[in-house]
Amino acid sequence: LYRDRIILVGSFLDEEACNNLIATLLYLKFDNIHKPISIYFNSPGALIKPCLAVYDTIQTLPCPVSTVNLGLSTGLGAFLCGAGTKGMRYALPNARFLMQRTGLDDPYQGQASDIGLVVKENLRDNDRVERGLAQMTGQSLETVKRDMQRDFYLSSHEAVQYGLIDKVLIPQTMAPPGMGIPGIATSGMGLAA
Repeated sequence: LYRDRIILVGSFLDEEACNNLIATLLYLKFDNIHKPISIYFNSPGALIKPCLAVYDTIQTLPCPVSTVNLGLSTGLGAFLCGAGTKGMRYALPNARFLMQRTGLDDPYQGQASDIGLVVKENLRDNDRVERGLAQMTGQSLETVKRDMQRDFYLSSHEAVQYGLIDKVLIPQTMAPPGMGIPGIATSGMGLAA
């Protein structure tokens, strides 16, 4: 897949997964700074700090980055789906997005003053994500903050209306009638607004 500049993110994005994703993005950047990179997501979520590093990397790439939600993108996985190049952010028809604030990565123990610092840092990171969502969706920061107070589910079509993605990919059967497997696309994906 890397030869075709395609990256599949199909697991939880922890430090190791994010470092690997960043390394692959940087490799593909230096391989050809003009050719698009495609990232396909089906992610149950991510840790906030490593994911913000992936977001920053995507935002600084000179080449276009296409993102596609294949199934369920949760939390910062949904955030990264929206981080692609405007006009190149997609989802399959049955894909879902779950946008939510991120809690502490691990149970934290220590002095009350240290716990307060960790909580303050987590709130600051969530604010960064909300500001990023407002920028990428065109929604007001107040709207994004209100929507993120609880789990916020979006279908692929609702994600287009919200501004998180640009288009829904609709499978199209290209085989002549009677050929191919019913309900399965035999070639390509079409675009629908």
